[in-house]
Amino acid sequence: MSVDTAPRPRFLAPAAVNRLRGRYISPLASALLFVALFGFVVMRYDFASPTQLFLNLFIDNSYLIVLAVGMTFVILTGGIDLSVGSVVALTTVVLAKTLQAGWPTPVALVVVLAIGPLLGLVMGLIIEYIEVQPFIVTLAGMFLARGLCYVVSVDTLPINDPFLRGLGMKYLYVWDANFIRPAVVVALVVVAVAAYVLHQTRGGRTIYAIGGNRQSATLMGLAAARARVSVYVVSGFCASLAGLLLAVQKLSGYSLNGVGLELDAIAAVVIGGVLLSGGVGFVIGSVIGVLVLGTIQTLVTAQNLDSYWTRIVTGVLLLLFVLVQRALSRKSP
Repeated sequence: MSVDTAPRPRFLAPAAVNRLRGRYISPLASALLFVALFGFVVMRYDFASPTQLFLNLFIDNSYLIVLAVGMTFVILTGGIDLSVGSVVALTTVVLAKTLQAGWPTPVALVVVLAIGPLLGLVMGLIIEYIEVQPFIVTLAGMFLARGLCYVVSVDTLPINDPFLRGLGMKYLYVWDANFIRPAVVVALVVVAVAAYVLHQTRGGRTIYAIGGNRQSATLMGLAAARARVSVYVVSGFCASLAGLLLAVQKLSGYSLNGVGLELDAIAAVVIGGVLLSGGVGFVIGSVIGVLVLGTIQTLVTAQNLDSYWTRIVTGVLLLLFVLVQRALSRKSP
């Protein structure tokens, strides 16, 4: 009796193995980079409280964390959203202007939180059904939102609302003298909800499937068109919420807020291990990317260096992570 020597079936193609491997290696590399940078800062400089220094990264970058979460949804589908920085600015200006006009605070909050989703919906519909490249559509959205900022006001508008001022100045003590701000709680809730949606719902799995292969997702009966539009709505909402957090932090609205913020969000997402081609990445990776950028800013400030060094280091890291992603996702022969 002969023994069957047929090869065992291969359940994963080499390309799929590389993709799966890269899915975890990039976020892990980002986490190790953050630990190394933060450890260097703590050892190099005599901070009174390393714990508070860590919490300050969340306090100072809570709005960027929310913005990066929205950008994660878009990039997972293989898209891009260049309008978010301008939406942040428009949100701060409209909030300050409506409050100055005497609008009730709840009404003003609802209005500003609707700005981003409405713009995102329009852009998503154009991208999906008119088939215009996301780069072009969101670039137009960026110019539109920034232009509307100047229409509303070119001056800095203070926010004197008692509720928002109290919120902006409130401390939440976590233990001993270490504290966070309410904006941090909002950011962490957004991260938790986003992680649940992406990993525990059908819509989230559809977003990953679109980024992996849009045609295959459609053939499997997934609502690819609806999901692709929805990610721009999510990104727009996160941009409006980030603008609200920034307005509460600064207690003012200004038309030049958020200049280049969309690039910071993209850099954080990529450094956090989300592939620009889509289909691979984690929300927590984007959060780690934000913490890396925040640590770089802390290091530059502690060294009394010019602010442009933050951009230089960020650019180098972004290029390195793109090259690593490219190497990991390269198809095996």
